[in-house]
Amino acid sequence: MNSHVPFQIPLSVGLRDDARFENFAAQGNELACATLKAASAGEGEQFLYIWGADGVGCSHLLQAACHEAQPNRRQAVYLPLDELKPMGPESLDGMEHVDLVCLDNIQAVMGDAKWEEGLFHFFNRIRQEENTLVVAANGAPRQLAINLPDLASRMSWGIVFQIHPLDDDFKADLLIKRAAARGIELGEDVTKYLLSHASRDMADLFTLLDRLDQASLSAKRKVTIPFVKEVTGL
Repeated sequence: MNSHVPFQIPLSVGLRDDARFENFAAQGNELACATLKAASAGEGEQFLYIWGADGVGCSHLLQAACHEAQPNRRQAVYLPLDELKPMGPESLDGMEHVDLVCLDNIQAVMGDAKWEEGLFHFFNRIRQEENTLVVAANGAPRQLAINLPDLASRMSWGIVFQIHPLDDDFKADLLIKRAAARGIELGEDVTKYLLSHASRDMADLFTLLDRLDQASLSAKRKVTIPFVKEVTGL
């Protein structure tokens, strides 16, 4: 582990405890997950870029990488740039000394000249330190509204992965199996309703299922569409 670490992380961002590789449905994204897991251990590529639409799990994967770094005795930090944006790129000062830096929602600061220049210099610093950088966005590098050509070239330094969404049949199967493991009989109609009205992110869907499980036990009622509406307001 690198001993030259910043004195204070600029933003206190807690990792979701359930954001782990073990509970990420990797169907169609197996290579991306394996590459990220290796990066968490300091192996493979120094720079990775993942992208996908909202709800496919990019944030989950970045946080999973940070969790995975801990047993490997590597310091890791997860930084969502949509939240960091008001603090300016100075918030990245010293981060190049962290073993693994995961920058989420990088599209949020594109088009901002100060941020673009700051990221350009940060990319150079972390490369010089030979630490690992993982970036996530809602589009491929060429799709981002980057004004600084040198930064645009940095975005494609390493491997770029698109994170593909799970199809609804696979999601439904996962929900039904998860529910059955909790002793909940989840009907096909309820499953379709959840997939149509709730978040598309599997971690969010599992959290919602946990909530329905607790409410069902408390009320001693079956999980039906009316019950889902009553508990969640969906």
